[in-house]
Amino acid sequence: MGKRIVIVGGGWAGSAAALTARNAGAEEVILLERTDSLLGTGLVGGIMRNNGRFTAAEEMIALGAGHLFEVCDRNSRHVNIEFPGHKHASLYDVSKIEPAVRRCLVEHGIEIWTFSRITEADIDNGSINAVLLEGGTRVEGDVFLDTTGSCGAQSQCTENGNGCVMCVIRCPTFGPRVSLVEMCGIAERNGKKPDGTLGAMSGSCKLSKETIAPEIIEEMERTGLAIIPLPDELKVSDSKQSAKACAQYALKAFAENLILLDTGHVKLMLAYMPLHKLRQLPGMEEVKYVDPYSGTLGNSMRYSNLAPRDDALRVEGDIDNLFCGGEKAGLLVGHTEAIVTGSLGGHNAVRAMAGKEPIILPDSLATGDAITNVREEMETEAGMCKKYTFSGSVYFDRMKERNLYTTDLDAISKRVSSAGLEGIFEQRVI
Repeated sequence: MGKRIVIVGGGWAGSAAALTARNAGAEEVILLERTDSLLGTGLVGGIMRNNGRFTAAEEMIALGAGHLFEVCDRNSRHVNIEFPGHKHASLYDVSKIEPAVRRCLVEHGIEIWTFSRITEADIDNGSINAVLLEGGTRVEGDVFLDTTGSCGAQSQCTENGNGCVMCVIRCPTFGPRVSLVEMCGIAERNGKKPDGTLGAMSGSCKLSKETIAPEIIEEMERTGLAIIPLPDELKVSDSKQSAKACAQYALKAFAENLILLDTGHVKLMLAYMPLHKLRQLPGMEEVKYVDPYSGTLGNSMRYSNLAPRDDALRVEGDIDNLFCGGEKAGLLVGHTEAIVTGSLGGHNAVRAMAGKEPIILPDSLATGDAITNVREEMETEAGMCKKYTFSGSVYFDRMKERNLYTTDLDAISKRVSSAGLEGIFEQRVI
């Protein structure tokens, strides 16, 4: 066996890690995904480049980890749109993005193993030698990454929230969620809602276009969005808003209006709304939920099962060859955030395999500052009750305060160059 990186979890973070690991010189990169499709929550997401995510995306492109952003740009239905609280957003087509990402990974020589749910880790002297799959297949590796996300078991939705944990991120028929960090005996942490209960609820649903009035769909397809004012009796409560993982969408405008975005399907910017109430709105009389099917009651519960990690994305504990990315790496919300952490984790996994010091992104970059700031905040009780994102809420405020938010491409390029990191993720280290 050559120099092999094994990544568990094929979401945005795992896909990003696979690309940077391969570019850094790993001879073999195997991406293990328990379901039939890549991208996880990216299959129902679709929002990119809004607010500070523009800055973060362009930093990653300058750093040499731009492949997935370029795939999203090529598959965007709308670019440079505005909706409440958000500017210069792009909406990628959720129906086309997974095959496009898959092609990108295959073109880079990455092995994608679907229907590959791990059941056990083979550990010896503080190192993972291999993971075992259902059916007994043994997958050996030199360094491993856990990018399995932060959703807990199916019981999580009824114990700590309301809704369904699984249908947004593929049916439980593919097998229960797993965590490589947990299999290694490393204690994981749980994010909390402001009221102290565990986890956080996803902040949007997906509706069937065919069940919405043609005039609403025409407006969405022309402009990227439709905004329908809610009558007083249907306005969203503060408690429902505060339960969202996506705090950047817990704004007054999202409580007082039905905001619909065109991502190929119809993205409803609410965690949930009873179907009989949703159908009271003009043009929505026959509307149907696509994801989650429990959209009347709730949404997926996330931000349990978080790994302790350092700023190089190495998992802290008794295992010396385990890295992480995405939601597993902490309370960072969003596809861009997953690509950022996954990219760094994948690159540093190869550096570890080569016996070289890891890259730590400096706080002169929004991407580096976010990784460090979130780790530091998670060391406090109050910090574990917040969620962080480049596109809004507490971290976007920090970006602006530190003058890290910009849409000036030259300024972003110079920032990366000044840090001596231009194209670093495209450089071979072995």
